[in-house]
Amino acid sequence: MAADPYQTLGVNRKATQEEINKAYRDLARKYHPDLHPDDESAKKKFQDVQAAFDILNDEKKRKMYDRYGAGFEQMGAGGAGPQGWPGSAARGGQYDFDFNELFGGGGGAPGMGGGFADLFRNFSRGAQGTAQPDVKRGQDLEYDLTIPFATAVKGGEASVSLRRGSTGKNETISVKIPAGIEDGKKIRLRGQGEPGHMGLPGDLLIKVRVAPHPYFKRSGKRLDIQLPVKLAEAVEGAKIDVPTPHGTVTISIPPGTSSGKKLRLRGQGVKPASGEPGDLYAEVQIILPDNMTEEERTKIAAIVQRDQRNPRADLRW
Repeated sequence: MAADPYQTLGVNRKATQEEINKAYRDLARKYHPDLHPDDESAKKKFQDVQAAFDILNDEKKRKMYDRYGAGFEQMGAGGAGPQGWPGSAARGGQYDFDFNELFGGGGGAPGMGGGFADLFRNFSRGAQGTAQPDVKRGQDLEYDLTIPFATAVKGGEASVSLRRGSTGKNETISVKIPAGIEDGKKIRLRGQGEPGHMGLPGDLLIKVRVAPHPYFKRSGKRLDIQLPVKLAEAVEGAKIDVPTPHGTVTISIPPGTSSGKKLRLRGQGVKPASGEPGDLYAEVQIILPDNMTEEERTKIAAIVQRDQRNPRADLRW
């Protein structure tokens, strides 16, 4: 070796190993062939830097060089070829490197790493030796959204307000709610997540929570409602208007209807975007008049006592 390894790395003869490591890292980054694919002079300088470091990084080789100079290898220093740096191998004047060890990220010399390591993690060598970007998809975001009962049944729109971690800014996004969506289901808004690294952004996953309704209950596509009916309407029969998600429907109460009887309204339940609609069941609840007189209560009791049936005969635990 004709060149002085100390001069090549730009350190003095009393340099510590840490100083040598730092000088090597700086020069290796500066002249690495991946950053100068068409520059033969950079490639030559990189090889010189590697060869110099191979000597100064090996305690025995460094002592032999300090004693005998450039001809130390002929004095029994050992085999030629740079092998001092972990993960490196000599091969016909060219060297292969473990980028994690050279630029940080595991297994390298103490103190090696830093911001430049992040740059090299974003590049990989292609089949033709060209640097290619490491395309990464952005992170998905999750959001819990509570919507009204009516919106879940009929569909509609809602707004989502979120704060993006990548920018720190608040953003409001409009969400289309499909008709018939159930509690706990998720809506995926593609591309509305965090931005990717030279790639596709992530998605926004919205978990839907459905608020309860004061009168209606839902089971799949089926809706249930308790329908208050006056005593006279239940005894004599009547036509009653019933509200549904799709408009008011008039139903007939048969004469002598008892509380608990369920009247079925076909197709008036949940109508999803696809598939058959569900039904609505109206359960009759007889409401007695307020402030009845003693005479009125006596008459009603007399009528009821004519019925000798036991309505609880089949009631079992």
